[in-house]
Amino acid sequence: MQLEYSFIIPVYNRPDEVEELLASFKAMDTTIAYEIVIVEDGSTLSSKDVVNVYSTHLNISYFFKENTGPGASRNYGMQHAKGNYFIILDSDVILPSNYLNAVSKSLELNYVDCFGGPDGAHDSFSDLQKAINFSMTSFITTGGIRGRKSAVGKFQPRSFNMGLSKAAFLASKGFGRIHPGEDPDLSIRLWNLGFETKLIPEAVVYHKRRISWKKFYQQVRKFGLVRPILNAWHPQTKKLTYWFPTMFILGLGVAVVSAIWGVSLFLLCYVIYFTTAFLLALVVTKRLKVAILALPAIAIQFLGYGYGFLTATLAVQVFKKAPEVRFPKLFFKSR
Repeated sequence: MQLEYSFIIPVYNRPDEVEELLASFKAMDTTIAYEIVIVEDGSTLSSKDVVNVYSTHLNISYFFKENTGPGASRNYGMQHAKGNYFIILDSDVILPSNYLNAVSKSLELNYVDCFGGPDGAHDSFSDLQKAINFSMTSFITTGGIRGRKSAVGKFQPRSFNMGLSKAAFLASKGFGRIHPGEDPDLSIRLWNLGFETKLIPEAVVYHKRRISWKKFYQQVRKFGLVRPILNAWHPQTKKLTYWFPTMFILGLGVAVVSAIWGVSLFLLCYVIYFTTAFLLALVVTKRLKVAILALPAIAIQFLGYGYGFLTATLAVQVFKKAPEVRFPKLFFKSR
């Protein structure tokens, strides 16, 4: 089957990000034909003018719809796309010049109906963005939960950098209403339908992420909230590792109290961990400031995810509350 690629990009009030992303499309070094489908999700700050500038250089379709959330907007884009293989991106990513070539080569060698790619930090990113990127992607943190498994069928792609065949989209009906968490939910449903997923390590995007500590905390807390909901929907996917951030934070509290009472061994373990994380961040990023900022980034990630995970576990798993009733802000209304 000849693959025809359509990039699906939902956007909400982010014309500056769209401009950077389209500039990276223009600079992409490939002879592979593709289209770009931009779905404006009820924005009050439109990207239309930016799209018009690049329309003379790129094959872009632009749609404006009422606000229904990123999952529904991706579905809308796939419904209106002309291709038979969709590549879904967040608006806050930048593509390396070899991105599409890497995707195409991997799918030619080992075709799957759904893939995901990793994310990294561009040289132009701020020190805070680089520190958050390290925290979210390093094996020493819960970044491992986001998935780095290369085995086919085991990887849960994330929608900031995700491929999905038209056949898989039609069979699964695409993304659900929960957000975040709509991407692992889709991956699990695809597995249940017999489709395979994989990681394409070479298909890297530069992902800006949140640009303040507060926004980063809110983001990772939501990640923690949705995981017990997904576990309730898909019990076969439960893993002990999802408890790690919660146990890490609770353990830190115990270590501090123990140190106050004269038992410093537990606190020493945390000192060793954060020292190791600092040295690893310094080696990876080669910037002292980024390595220093990586320490609060890791702490915030563990605290936000761990607290969210514990909160939702008690509500959904223990007290049997309906997720949409207890956490209505995690669900977009149907349209």
